[in-house]
Amino acid sequence: MFPSKRLSAFVAAVLAVAANAQSSGSTTTSTTSSAASSTSSAPASSAMSSSAMSSSVISSTSSTIPPTETGRSTLPISSYPFTPYPTPSDPPPLTGVFPSASPLNPPAVSSDPTIVPDFGPAWAEAWSKAQALVSSLSMEGKVNITTGNFWMGGLCVGNINPISDNGTYFPGLCLQDSPLGVRYTDFVTAFPAGINAAATWNRALIRQRGAYMGAEFKAKGVNVALGPMMNMGRNPEGGRNWEGFGADPFLSGASAYETILGMQSSGVQATAKHYINNEQEWKRTQESSNVDDRTEHEIYLAPFLKSVMAGVASVMCSYNLINDTYACENDRTLNQILKTEFGFQGYIQSDWSATMSTLSAVAGLDMTMPGDITFGSGTSYFGGNLTAFVMNGTIAASRLDDMATRIAASWYFLGQDQPGYPNEDHYELVRQMGASSAVLLKNNGVLPLKNIRSYSIIGSDAGPGLLGPNGYSDRGGDDGVLAMGWGSGSDQFPYLITPLEAIQARARLNRSSVNWVLNDYDYSLVQSTVAEQNVAIVFVNADSGEGYINVGGNLGDRNNLTAWHGGDALILAVAGANNNTIVVTHSVGPLIIEPWVDHPNVTAILWAGIAGQEVGNALVDVLFGDWNPSGRLPYTIAKNASDYPSEPIDGGAAAAILKVDYNEGLFIDYRWFDAMNITPRYEFGYGLSYSTFEYSKLCITPVANVDSYDAAAIANWEAGLPSPWGAGSSTAFWLHTPAYTITFDLTNTGAYYGGEIPQLYVHFPTDSGEPPSVLKGFTNANLNPGETQSVTISISRYDLSIWDVAAQSWVKPAGNITFTVGASSRDGRLYGTVPV
Repeated sequence: MFPSKRLSAFVAAVLAVAANAQSSGSTTTSTTSSAASSTSSAPASSAMSSSAMSSSVISSTSSTIPPTETGRSTLPISSYPFTPYPTPSDPPPLTGVFPSASPLNPPAVSSDPTIVPDFGPAWAEAWSKAQALVSSLSMEGKVNITTGNFWMGGLCVGNINPISDNGTYFPGLCLQDSPLGVRYTDFVTAFPAGINAAATWNRALIRQRGAYMGAEFKAKGVNVALGPMMNMGRNPEGGRNWEGFGADPFLSGASAYETILGMQSSGVQATAKHYINNEQEWKRTQESSNVDDRTEHEIYLAPFLKSVMAGVASVMCSYNLINDTYACENDRTLNQILKTEFGFQGYIQSDWSATMSTLSAVAGLDMTMPGDITFGSGTSYFGGNLTAFVMNGTIAASRLDDMATRIAASWYFLGQDQPGYPNEDHYELVRQMGASSAVLLKNNGVLPLKNIRSYSIIGSDAGPGLLGPNGYSDRGGDDGVLAMGWGSGSDQFPYLITPLEAIQARARLNRSSVNWVLNDYDYSLVQSTVAEQNVAIVFVNADSGEGYINVGGNLGDRNNLTAWHGGDALILAVAGANNNTIVVTHSVGPLIIEPWVDHPNVTAILWAGIAGQEVGNALVDVLFGDWNPSGRLPYTIAKNASDYPSEPIDGGAAAAILKVDYNEGLFIDYRWFDAMNITPRYEFGYGLSYSTFEYSKLCITPVANVDSYDAAAIANWEAGLPSPWGAGSSTAFWLHTPAYTITFDLTNTGAYYGGEIPQLYVHFPTDSGEPPSVLKGFTNANLNPGETQSVTISISRYDLSIWDVAAQSWVKPAGNITFTVGASSRDGRLYGTVPV
């Protein structure tokens, strides 16, 4: 919805074009029966005319009663034959470009990835073993592989029981949360959240975080880790945004890709979730996310596509409806897109009790979790019901074989038939990633701190919580320093280093004095404490999480974008009494900071996210200059909440299905700000350093085609023509290998060693319907003072393509494609044209 916002003529025209293109329908067909396809075979089913879009905008801004749907689309009881999904046809492995890879031994991490790993041979071997296993099972054994043993029925949050059948033994599966660590257990690491991983813009750190998490899951006997989470930060108030990787599909895709490669290299199955359009918590099981096909492909599917390319073993379908069909029984998104167009060879599991019918199996669901229809119901849509549907011919026996085979294949794919469980200790990475994800927003020369004799530490967020780090169930409370959001995306802290503790330790080394006030509301005491101190560091936060927990009236999604515990007033009180006030924010996402950002006594702002168990130590590393800040914003910080293009829709009667129209289309976050010419407070990709960097000597070079295998497809693309839709068409080798390399010189012109994050933004032709700037590449470089490095960013044909709804293909738009290399989405340093 658009609260008090006005569509510009440019954006309205673009959205109208998208809607008209959407209504033209699709040339694709389902690999299941036509009856299954007809119920949810969008894009055509989600078509919306420009006038309908306009009326939807009006209704959502002019009334407090949210729009609702008339009902849901379902599969009719019928007989559904099944044809196995074709395996994507790729070229033979090509050394150094398209190498054969195992998930246990992925390509080495690179700041500028140029290799597309070929997991095809590893999948083929796993499928062969799985087919042999499944062929020896009875129907009951096959059904049992697909059906969880009900809520809290084993060691993990989800469990497949061991199966001993016809002389064949399958040890079962243990599926466990969360995307930042192993939930519901002890002696594990509380890693920085996904949003902090993205804020590093550092592929090596993200890969290592994934590998260390995977090792801990495996060490606890977990087969399937329920992460990473990669829903987009469409709504800045979205409760679970912190679990994911921000508000841009390229950054989210790169983060998901590296996380999965890391996790699976440790032998645990990763799970890409929540598929798809699960961008708000309110009524998440009773809202239809209505998304046009082009927006779906270019924004929300992008990180899932990258996950498939990383060889992800499992995908979790979400609670919500998509264009009036539940995500876990949506033929279009599960069968047509994920299993066919993306060529996904693993299995699809439901979110917990997100299975809505036995016929979900026809639409593509392979496993129901935790097994029961509702927690503790003792009933299941799979289990006996699935057996009955197969026996009476409603669901083909070959489809059941396919379901069980996919699950067993992922088990073999990760080598879990020969498990081993190492022990790990990963606090050093947590500290490094915490420092690397801190974004310096403002600095009037006061940071890094040097020769400071006296400090005042202000705010409850600086200290320990009264109940300890794990005092609230699933972290469902905000008391003390915020290092993790709440809900199933959390885990237990083994310990928690607070900023107060870490700063005091450093102060002892420096023989400095430290005073503090942790009461957020005693302004008189605060002001008397900070007066006459060399520096005052004030801490504020904002929390969110999953909707089953209510924290301070916030039902998962945040009610607003202001700091919690009266943070704005606290900052102003401190700044009113100390002319060297540093603000540290631990927040799950953007805040509106206008009340104090320009206050003359606010000399520095450090945006620290939610950094996990080493939050205090990581912060000290940045404050005192042990680490030169290199974090960059993975979202936009606006001047006004109304500047964002969307927010969660609330309200609605108990049984109502909310109508959530993604009217902004491609224009989320910075794309919206650019198109609408809205000046943000701090733009996407922004972040300061203690040093300065100069960009020069730009050059773009085409990459020669290394093989003739896809010569026709490449020629088609270069002519602006579509390619055929089919098995693996969106993950094809020729589409994702480098097509151009962009090189330039980067020089550290400052006095500190440090890292820079060069970012590449593509500008498509104005009549293409694309936003003014679109992130399509980034890298990181660390330089000594005075040092110059040659830096490269590669871009693929996929990066230079748009989704053609009618052709169901990625195509190169007609006209000139230009690009900018710079330090943020609005800080361009070098400019060029792609020679296509």
